[in-house]
Amino acid sequence: MRVHYPRTPHLPWSPGAAADDLRNRDASGLAGAEVVVTEKLDGENTTLYPDGLHARSLDSAHHPSRAWVKGLQGRIGPRIPPGWRICGENLYARHSLAYTDLDSWFHGFSVWTDRDRCLDWDATVRFLRRLGVPTPRVLWRGRYDERAIRALKIDPDRQEGYVVRTAAGFDRAEFGRRVAKWVRPQHVRTDTHWMHAAVVENGLGPNAALWHVRSGGAPDPAALAAALGHDLDPGLDGITARLDALGRTGDARLDGVLAHGLRTARRERLLPALAAPLGLPQARRVADLVGLHPQLARPYPDEQRRAGLTALAAAADLGVLHAVAAEAHPAAEPEVAWSALHAEDAGLLGPDPFGPLRTGLREALADLPPDVRDRCWAQAREAYGRGRISTAEEAVAATWARRDGRFPRLFHLCGPSGSGKSTYAATRPGTRISLDELRAARGSRAEQRDNPELLRRGLAELEAALADGGTALWDATSLNRHQRGHVQAVAERRDALLTHVVTVVDEAELHRRNAVRPHPVPAEVLTAQLHRWNPPYPGQAHRTWYLDADGTVAATAGALDEED
Repeated sequence: MRVHYPRTPHLPWSPGAAADDLRNRDASGLAGAEVVVTEKLDGENTTLYPDGLHARSLDSAHHPSRAWVKGLQGRIGPRIPPGWRICGENLYARHSLAYTDLDSWFHGFSVWTDRDRCLDWDATVRFLRRLGVPTPRVLWRGRYDERAIRALKIDPDRQEGYVVRTAAGFDRAEFGRRVAKWVRPQHVRTDTHWMHAAVVENGLGPNAALWHVRSGGAPDPAALAAALGHDLDPGLDGITARLDALGRTGDARLDGVLAHGLRTARRERLLPALAAPLGLPQARRVADLVGLHPQLARPYPDEQRRAGLTALAAAADLGVLHAVAAEAHPAAEPEVAWSALHAEDAGLLGPDPFGPLRTGLREALADLPPDVRDRCWAQAREAYGRGRISTAEEAVAATWARRDGRFPRLFHLCGPSGSGKSTYAATRPGTRISLDELRAARGSRAEQRDNPELLRRGLAELEAALADGGTALWDATSLNRHQRGHVQAVAERRDALLTHVVTVVDEAELHRRNAVRPHPVPAEVLTAQLHRWNPPYPGQAHRTWYLDADGTVAATAGALDEED
């Protein structure tokens, strides 16, 4: 069944409303609600279904500007559930505004179920991203505030306006009360209607190559390299075929394509390099795939495989990881295939292998603090890996002992000198143990000859700080797993919730910061640190937090409340 998209009423202060336009006179359907304000894009309203599409008119005829979006529908249509539809803006042809830097020629702004209900905004973004469809830029979000929304700065020469909708979902019958728009004055500024003029393509930006891969398109190595600022191996057809056979879409598909194309890069340098174009969560996933895929090409004791694969699943999508390993190591494909069989037998090869366990624990532990929930979640994953539990009910039962929260907390900061560890540690409560400060107390922060003794002293202070449920912060470079192992052993003895806090700062910025620090390390020492730097993987602690260059936690792994 085809459904006409409703007419969107204008906000009371919209200057672009014509005499025959609908108006939301009092915004009462928005008042008191959390709302999302997105940029109104100047294109053709278009609805996509599993088996076709139409413009605003249900019987819209062929037009050259609709050819590209028909190709997109052909790629993503089979993944739209029966009876559902995606509404968005076809931006292929220039209308009144000339776009030069679009992420895609189609942006989705709402998703409707087979019950004619619009998904909430967060679910909309997740659903569309899995299909490889971007959403319009969010200009503001919060409890409805007319004054704040009126104060938004809109450039009428570059933006048509904005749309306000409730963050919560709603039924179609409520549309006129839950959605409203502000449109610039005289928003149609061309003499000839765009449909009767020659089609002029709007311009795509570098991110369009990334969204094209997410949506199922063939990767363009040169365009991807331009988007990332990093060269890729051009041979991407094989990995694309493997990922498509697995049914991976959206970010998971892009993760695998990029990991294969960047497979020879150094992981620790790749992570900060990809953070700007991809965002830190996806940069982390791609970098970890690059670092982990060689492990699957090596022999591994079968009796330990389930536990090992469960640990890997905390860091990577195992389906994608096996695809990258098989494509990158053709001579070792039998070993990789054997590993994949074990992963499939353990239920770990799907895109969300821990989904049922996570959902069950979320519901059972909903009233507990996040630290307790995350500690229980880590215990449930470990028990699953050892074959001790297999269901959500068993996971709930297995984690009862940690629910009182009477366990210590250890934040283990990891990163080269000058990456922001001490600055971040100063913002958190707890006992801070800094090897630099222990050295300074003995006379010199640069003195390295007494390191073994200082380490023993620091670990003793850590033991004391974690006693009786205390919180501690270990502030040292902790560049590799061997160095981190001393601290982790203390955490295990004290049954502490261990959080790795990993700093992500590129090499040039580290050298710049080091030059202006009150206590800089010699440049050659920092270079040596970067050579030894091997960030921890998710699963090597109960949870992992990633700090961007500004010291903000911009990505996490291992938390129970992470997005599915």
